Amino acid sequence: MVTPHPLIEYHELLEDTELAAESAAALSDGQRARRLVFGNRPLCVALRPNLISRAQYDEITEASETLYAAFDRLEQALLHDDDLRLELDLDPREAELALADPGFRASSPSARLDGFVGDDGVIRFVEYNAESPAGMAYNDELAAVFATLPVMRAFKKRHRLRAFPVRGKQLGVLRRARRPRGELKTVAIVDWRGLPTLTEFEMFAHYFEEQGLKAIICAPQDLTYARKALRANGARIDVVYRRVLTSELLAKPDLAKALVDAYLDGAVTVVNSFRAKLLHKKMSLALLSDDRYAKLYTPEQRKAIAIHIPWTRKMHEGHTTYGGKVVDLADLVINRKDRFVLKPNDEYGGKGVVLGWTVEQHEWEQTVLAGLTASYVVQERVSVPRYPFPVLLDRIHYLDLAIDHDPYLFWGAVSGCLTRLSSSALLNVTAGAGSVVPTYIVDS
Repeated sequence: MVTPHPLIEYHELLEDTELAAESAAALSDGQRARRLVFGNRPLCVALRPNLISRAQYDEITEASETLYAAFDRLEQALLHDDDLRLELDLDPREAELALADPGFRASSPSARLDGFVGDDGVIRFVEYNAESPAGMAYNDELAAVFATLPVMRAFKKRHRLRAFPVRGKQLGVLRRARRPRGELKTVAIVDWRGLPTLTEFEMFAHYFEEQGLKAIICAPQDLTYARKALRANGARIDVVYRRVLTSELLAKPDLAKALVDAYLDGAVTVVNSFRAKLLHKKMSLALLSDDRYAKLYTPEQRKAIAIHIPWTRKMHEGHTTYGGKVVDLADLVINRKDRFVLKPNDEYGGKGVVLGWTVEQHEWEQTVLAGLTASYVVQERVSVPRYPFPVLLDRIHYLDLAIDHDPYLFWGAVSGCLTRLSSSALLNVTAGAGSVVPTYIVDS
């Protein structure tokens, strides 16, 4: 993060009560006008963006791009090694889709790494969103709102700020993925009806149409497939911008049939592809972290993994390495709950995540035992520093909030990031505990 001085200056500007009130009103009105809501909640309640130095951003970028390359090597190994692929606990239908040719090289041409910058200035990534990284359109629209805030205009008189629009990068991904099969004319944004993310889909659809494309927001059951053409509302689809998760789609095979059949026939381009499930499983971080698989990666990648990926293992009966020693995995995790997090291998939105230091020993032991018979990973706790943010409640309150830093990658190159704040230990907007703020590089 940046040195305290720009943060102090920003907060000092808010000591002007008139400027603060005008800025608070602009934030509320701007979000309302742009429909920046998650369900019925405003996306942002903080009056300050995340401010990061150029050096810190460059360090995070280098780490992220090196790790993306390591994930790519892991993906190739998973495609060619049946035994290694078994570690992911794919069900048969997931495996069939993962092995099908998506029509382009990278299974996840758009991806997001979720991490925290510790007190030592080092980012550690705890999740890899390989299937359907969300928040891009929200991020762009929120940055547009922040640009109108009087406090931001005053701050820009003292500092140069750089934002990172990302919707255009996502459109570039769709065009490039489609290129081997022809021109991109029609995009279908596909997910279930009634989701709190609908407003982001509408933002994307509006943007795509501004760029000369036809955009359709639809659910899987709205799709039909016949004579090598996938259609929605009568229109032939060139690219499915897939927001529906594979596991949820396959849980409703009748509704999934049109999209799955078109994908397997190579009749439509799907981004991200169903192959993304290989790396979206949380086990992918264990396959990076576990030294049994070190030979899969280059020396540079191994160094980045050691620094930026916390110790992660698949929960199982037996032994593993920890701190340079061979230990019984279950005993280690049960007896040192304050050091570990348990996560379902294939969930999202914080579902099923148990932070050892927040529960009693009995509950932790029961969770560990359940994890041994299900599909879980265990991950070492990372440092989550807190920083003061001016938050809009009945008035402006300064709260110490946890903050993450989640860079987006497009074909392996970082551009922008998602940043969430939370008063709880679990940072996730879906879980109901988070707020989003735009991130800027700040130079004096």
